[in-house]
Amino acid sequence: MSKKRKMIWFEQATKTLMLIVGVLGVVVIYAGFFFLLVTQSSASFLPWYILISPWLCIYFGLSAEKQRLTLLWLRRKLFFWRKFK
Repeated sequence: MSKKRKMIWFEQATKTLMLIVGVLGVVVIYAGFFFLLVTQSSASFLPWYILISPWLCIYFGLSAEKQRLTLLWLRRKLFFWRKFK
């Protein structure tokens, strides 16, 4: 296998792993919050970055085109809400 093919394979494997970790992270974290809600426990001690970290894994696991489209979607959503403030 050539060096270029190895790098392409490694990049694809890394992106796939990031997607898997991100999706599992979202499931685990939000299931945990649902559990805390049902048991009426406080979730105020959890840091904010726990909520965003699996979404970052999912973002970096996407292809470059899907990352660009995601940023455009997010920008449209943020500017849409800014109009009403």
